Amino acid sequence: MSEKITFSFGRNWADFLKKISPNKLEIAKQSVQDFFGSQDFSGKTVIDIGSGSGIFSYSMYEMNADKITSIDVDPFSVECTEHMRKKAKEPINWEVVHGSILDQTLIKELGSFDVVYSWGVLHHTGDMWSAIHNAASLVAPQGQFYIALYNHVTGILGSKFWLKIKKIYNRFPLIGKYIMEPYYMVSFCVTSMLKFRNPFRIIREYHNKRGMNWRRDITDWFGGYPYEYATIEEVFSYMKENFPDFQLENVKSTNGLGNNWFLYKNKK
Repeated sequence: MSEKITFSFGRNWADFLKKISPNKLEIAKQSVQDFFGSQDFSGKTVIDIGSGSGIFSYSMYEMNADKITSIDVDPFSVECTEHMRKKAKEPINWEVVHGSILDQTLIKELGSFDVVYSWGVLHHTGDMWSAIHNAASLVAPQGQFYIALYNHVTGILGSKFWLKIKKIYNRFPLIGKYIMEPYYMVSFCVTSMLKFRNPFRIIREYHNKRGMNWRRDITDWFGGYPYEYATIEEVFSYMKENFPDFQLENVKSTNGLGNNWFLYKNKK
């Protein structure tokens, strides 16, 4: 990771939280409930690895989790998560930790959890497979492991192309970043119309995807470096070899550059 990183996920999340609404929070919670197939986390301990905006830790609080631990390496993300914890009236069963999933000392201190959740995070650590291993090691017997990882797409405009773009973006000064992002927005609109899709409707309804914001996600996409990716088959193979007691419960795949979602249960 010799490339300079000039992007903070946390700063981007702080901008996102300025316009957060009860509706977006409800959509975020619903996305968790739908994939887990459960409306309630009562009696369960939960860890949110790479808590970012804090809205999914907040969702788990709303789902009555017995204990919540939120960790993030970005101090601004920690502040965002603390903001959401304050919104929940600072419950004593919700802890926010500044730390990295790659920190072996921290891993030993954390213990185990009934639910280990890390959505769109582990591929940004600079060592994705170690991050997956460390996160999975936190799953208690009969616990669940929910991760989302960038899909590996081949071709001219595939994952390797975007790795180069992200490196360029992080090298640029602020003015360069402001040029790259609008260019992408215009390209998105033109491409959508050529496919006979209404780009304005897509943007307007984007918040229905986990409560996210289209504009903030563009900045997140460009700046999201380190950047790694894997095919569904590669993740299946890794989990089978390293965590044979984990059984796949749910998966949501994509053909594009987005995230593949995985839900495992530790049958040990």
